[in-house]
Amino acid sequence: MAERSGPRVYTIAAHGGFADALAQGVLDRFGKTDRMALARGLLLLPNNRAKQTLQESFVRLSGGGLLLPRMAAIGDADIAENIGIAIDSLALTQTLPPVVDPMERRLKLAQIIGQARQIAGVAVSEQEAPQLADDFARTLDQLTVEGKQISDLLGAKDENLSEHWKVAYGLFLNVIGQWKEYLLYTGQADVADNRNRIFECLTSHWQNSPPSRFIVAAGITTAAPAVAQLLRTVADLPAGMVVLPNLDVSVDSKEWDALGKLSVPSDTEFRPRAEETHPQFHLKLLLERMGVARGEIRDWRRIGPSAAAAKRSRAINNAFAIPRFTAKWNELPPNDRSLSGVQLAIAATPGDEAQMVAMLVREALEQPEQRISIITPDRELAARIAAHLLRWGIEADDSAGQKLAETPAGVFLLSMIAMAASDFAPVETLTLLKHPLAHAEEERIAWLDQARKLDLLLRGPRPQPGATGIADMIAGDMKGFAREDRKSAAQYWQAVQKDLSELTDQFSKDSGADWGRLINALRNTADRVSQSAIWKGNAGRSVSEWFTKLSEQSALGPAKLSAQDALGYFETLMQDVEVRPTFGGHPRVKIYGLLEARLQQSDLTICCGLNEGIWPQQAKPDPWLAPVIRKHLGLPTLDRQIGLSAHDLVMALGGKRIVLTRSARQGSGPAIASRFVLRMQAMCGSQLQQNEVLPQWAEMLDRRRPGQPCARPAPNPAAERRRVALSVTDVDGLKADPFTFYAKKILGLRKLDILDADPTAAWRGTLVHDVLEHWAKDDDYASEKLLERLDVELAKRSSHPLMRYLWRPRLAKGFVWVGEQIEKNRAEGRVPRLTEEKGTITVDGIPLTGKIDRLDLMPDGSLAIVDYKTGRPPSVKALIEGYSLQLGLLGAIAQQVGFKDVRGTASQFEYWSLAKDKASFGFFSSPHGPNKRTRMEAEEIVDHCLGHLRQAIACWINGSEPFKAKLRPEYAPYTDFDQLMRLDEWYGRMEDGNG
Repeated sequence: MAERSGPRVYTIAAHGGFADALAQGVLDRFGKTDRMALARGLLLLPNNRAKQTLQESFVRLSGGGLLLPRMAAIGDADIAENIGIAIDSLALTQTLPPVVDPMERRLKLAQIIGQARQIAGVAVSEQEAPQLADDFARTLDQLTVEGKQISDLLGAKDENLSEHWKVAYGLFLNVIGQWKEYLLYTGQADVADNRNRIFECLTSHWQNSPPSRFIVAAGITTAAPAVAQLLRTVADLPAGMVVLPNLDVSVDSKEWDALGKLSVPSDTEFRPRAEETHPQFHLKLLLERMGVARGEIRDWRRIGPSAAAAKRSRAINNAFAIPRFTAKWNELPPNDRSLSGVQLAIAATPGDEAQMVAMLVREALEQPEQRISIITPDRELAARIAAHLLRWGIEADDSAGQKLAETPAGVFLLSMIAMAASDFAPVETLTLLKHPLAHAEEERIAWLDQARKLDLLLRGPRPQPGATGIADMIAGDMKGFAREDRKSAAQYWQAVQKDLSELTDQFSKDSGADWGRLINALRNTADRVSQSAIWKGNAGRSVSEWFTKLSEQSALGPAKLSAQDALGYFETLMQDVEVRPTFGGHPRVKIYGLLEARLQQSDLTICCGLNEGIWPQQAKPDPWLAPVIRKHLGLPTLDRQIGLSAHDLVMALGGKRIVLTRSARQGSGPAIASRFVLRMQAMCGSQLQQNEVLPQWAEMLDRRRPGQPCARPAPNPAAERRRVALSVTDVDGLKADPFTFYAKKILGLRKLDILDADPTAAWRGTLVHDVLEHWAKDDDYASEKLLERLDVELAKRSSHPLMRYLWRPRLAKGFVWVGEQIEKNRAEGRVPRLTEEKGTITVDGIPLTGKIDRLDLMPDGSLAIVDYKTGRPPSVKALIEGYSLQLGLLGAIAQQVGFKDVRGTASQFEYWSLAKDKASFGFFSSPHGPNKRTRMEAEEIVDHCLGHLRQAIACWINGSEPFKAKLRPEYAPYTDFDQLMRLDEWYGRMEDGNG
């Protein structure tokens, strides 16, 4: 190898295949003459994924047995041990303080922040504290990496800051001071601080005692001062080399200088803003801190002058030019703006994009030994792609893993916390009881059967809080359940309470749960409810380690954790725990995040999620230090991350075959293409090939044959199935919407209420009728007892207190009006005779039943039929047209002595509504009211209603008329069976014009 003066700094262009080029260069330089020399060397790499990739490259290129050089990742927590073994006798690990545990740091910082904000009078909830601690730790690490001290922070104060930034700045100084005192007291150090010490110690050691073996630092782009000094030292070693990824040595010097500098100009100096969004900015900054000129950089493949860049590399560098230099695009020759081998595919939605990528991978795997890399910062998209690949039995190796909170074990833990913190709210309770880990080992089927029965019970409005609320519902009203089912449900609920009692007891106190006891209760309850299944598998091991760390640091948790904050607090603590499979998936398919994808190479590279806000990702602002303070300290701005994302894309574009994908929509709205894609489209124009076939393939894969819209359903059951008994409330539905009648009465279907539902009209109506029934039968219409009866009935329903407080005042006013009117009627000689009584008659051979709300005996011996309403009563027009027949049919039952001990002719038909009418609650309505134009005489109503009943019986019950859907939609307001009748497919194009 030829000797030369100056630092040995090289670059590998994006199209050069970094890992293979690096491995081949190391083999050529150090492995040909003496294989042991290769084994004695040291490679410094950016991360552990790069180590794995480089190992694979050495194996592919060696062609035989090989002793690999030692590899150390500068981002690895064990870097001191790895490097210390590789160099003679460095006593580095003996002088370094131990690194503070991440969980300890998070909990302690959350504790300090909570106390500091409380003293400062800034409100903060317990669930916000861990997130603020994470943000603080991120800023602290940036300060440490940049070599900033507390004195630098004090000098960065700006009196022109807004008030909230001044408060945040003061809190930051307070917290950082307390944190440094804690580290000093415990004899520990932050991991970033330890890394700086390691790099400084290595720099000093290698400068004073240059090693004889080779040291190559490759792929490291971090511009931290300590790293830059270490790289410069490596570059100056006799057998040292630094290899940078895709440093653009061909760009014009004016454009290179226009990238700017990060240092803060003086008050009298004007300096344009640094172009931190450019993919070369962080490399330029690294070179400046290393003290290396761009002209000193050499190409790794050739020891000598730089080789001409590949055509695509030139086009990529041109596409990412600084905005004011993009005018050169108009003058570029076609070869310098041609991205040959790069395709763009646009899907309609993220789901279609995932399907599209999966199909592309499936096609590529048909080529033997072809390796595929899928790169995306969107973890949701990555999960979708992995799921689509499973349809072909392809289990992709996802390097980013899965967050613990998203695994079944993590969801199970959070479900337990949510259930306990919500005091047995229905949704949270059933989510836990139906979870796959709940009683996963023994009697799982029996457990699920009982959970499903409980699900049916809890449908509708929320019960009163606590386990007793559900127990009262089981004991009181099982909604038609048999006695055996009620008994088994009660036993099941007792077992559930026993399993969960240790955890739920922690939230029973108003002061909140004790942290140490809560951790133990959560662990024990999880073990008991899952029958130890939670500890199995990769996620189970992660959960076990997570609990161990929480227990070790239990003294640092919040003294008391309220039920409202518990779920958010634990979910935040799970966010940084990644669950990765023990063994990789498919050997030729890899899914990478941006960090893991650096320095990777494949035969096919698919860059996914190229929408703005995803790639580049939306930068998260610093809640602690104002932008002007960060600028003064020389910390990275929000734009720096965009530049790193751009460099990641540039490196990926250097592969053999590239497919860029994005979706036209994101969430509920249109998506904006990534600025990187827009740049390439603007420069290349029609030369950027767009794959139109791939989205069509993805759409065709699951496409069904074009279906014919459903016709209006009109079932026609056999005669013996038609002959069902009728109630007075069925007749309107039979005439207006026969299909709904068919579904309910003949098929026996019913719609389930949703869980934790608001009180429906049916719920309120049932409550009103129950109150008035028991008031009449048990209290003999005593008006002073009516509101007491309301409270009793509300309590019987185990309803949630909030619901009771919201509805009781409205109902109470209506009931007061009812009591006053009945007293007035009794004074005038009108006496209530029956309340909530059933009656039955037979009409044309069909039983007709009805439950009358109230039947009064008038002074002249005739009968008054009363129906209670909680809303607006039906109109007279509906009655005239043959609907709203309930009152008239009840009158027919009364006149035919269908109600026991009552005889007479109905002369009065009334609706008593408890709804608001103008300024008061409660009013009357009658079909034979004072309005002469819209009324029916009382003596006509019974015959009119019976006539329409007989007509309906003749058509549908005794006849053969099909049960057609929505004959009169205006009189069929209920939508319970609209989905079953597929209303949206045929409504509006009906052939007969009805409705």
